Amino acid sequence: MDKKSNIHFDISERKVLLRILDIVSVLALLYLVGQVFDFDYFKINSRHWVWSIVLGLYLSVFATIFELYNLQKASKFEVVVQNIVLTSSVTVLFYLLTPFFTPTLPENRLQIVYFYISINVALFLWRYAYIVLVSAPRFFKRVLLIANESDIDGIVSSLQKSDPNYKVVGFINTSSEKYISPHFKDFDEVKMKDIDGLVESNTVSEIVVATPDSSGMTVSLYNKLIALLEDGVAIREYTQVYEEITHRVPVQHVDKDFYRYFPFSRSNQNKLYLFFHRLLDLLFSIVGLAFGFVLFPLILIGNMFANKGPLFYTQVRVGINGKHFRIYKLRSMVIDAEKSGAQFATAKDTRVTRFGRFLRKSRFDEIPQFINVIKGEMSVIGPRPERPVFVKELSEAIPFYEVRHLVKPGVTGWAQVNAKYGSSEEDALEKLQYDLYYIKHRSLFLDISIVVKTLSTIIFFRGQ
Repeated sequence: MDKKSNIHFDISERKVLLRILDIVSVLALLYLVGQVFDFDYFKINSRHWVWSIVLGLYLSVFATIFELYNLQKASKFEVVVQNIVLTSSVTVLFYLLTPFFTPTLPENRLQIVYFYISINVALFLWRYAYIVLVSAPRFFKRVLLIANESDIDGIVSSLQKSDPNYKVVGFINTSSEKYISPHFKDFDEVKMKDIDGLVESNTVSEIVVATPDSSGMTVSLYNKLIALLEDGVAIREYTQVYEEITHRVPVQHVDKDFYRYFPFSRSNQNKLYLFFHRLLDLLFSIVGLAFGFVLFPLILIGNMFANKGPLFYTQVRVGINGKHFRIYKLRSMVIDAEKSGAQFATAKDTRVTRFGRFLRKSRFDEIPQFINVIKGEMSVIGPRPERPVFVKELSEAIPFYEVRHLVKPGVTGWAQVNAKYGSSEEDALEKLQYDLYYIKHRSLFLDISIVVKTLSTIIFFRGQ
């Protein structure tokens, strides 16, 4: 079978493409403006090469904070426009405020306006081209799925939600039950005799096998997959694809072969990493508490008039190795909020006061937890510590839940910057998937990524 070529970009490739061409487009337009107009604030030459590096660094950092590399949002122009303006504004502000590494302020202040407009225009033009060209259906990654009828809806929704360019074009049902979906109408079941035709007509580039324990995998299906593999079609196991695309460990699809799925990051035992991790914990805690001290008069006034009651509260949580400790927080709920017993907080919990809602949205209620970090009970980054009563319930209901206690709990974490607010067992499962991904891939780079995403959460007021 002659397989037509299918051009597509994986998630990592698209993010790299966005980062590189953001910087290239901005520098290219600034160079063009410098050649055509009387613009001498920013020059691109061998003498001032540091200027370009600093601009590219600022642009990359603030574009990350303002979610220009969020692929779900990068394909929506109205969202991209807003994030471009925010990114360019803060980038230019920081660039102007660091004249030791950047050009000194020009006498003609109008040149700053040219500089700002050039960055915006460059990003607008390139991102519009990305939406029209790279995000177009012809660049989708087309996939054939092999799975049981009961798993198909969940698998397709989770993959396509995480990567809008990941397109399931058909499936092979390995179950005896017929698949009937109320959600997905744009792909059909494929029979053995039609596989070659589907792969060729849809330029399928990957086959994802999501059938547990090899059930339903007949000899004829195995032989067909081998033939497709020889034709250059990639065949991958679902849990690997899921983890790569969603940055979560699919606990619900993991069997009892624990260590096959969790080759934990060496950073968990790397003494150099742990030393710098602790050093950064102390540094961030000192800065966080200093920031809290500056805000304290405003918080105190807000609590007096809109919260009415104690400013702080403590609660028992489960930490590393299952040890209990008392967490410190600013009170955001009414007094005696749990007089009827422990219960999950919900997204629009009526027990949360008006001022408490502000504290949660801004994440200011978390500031006292830096005391826990200094005491060594918590880290700045890690799984959120849960209450003993909920840990007991969730451990019985969700496999591997106790694994999240292998590292210190955190003020923020991979689950906090990616998952929605946890108010049910399903939400707890999603957060656990993110927590296990962090434990499995823990590194300095991932820690930095979480800090940057946390800044995005605070700036866009997405706390709960």
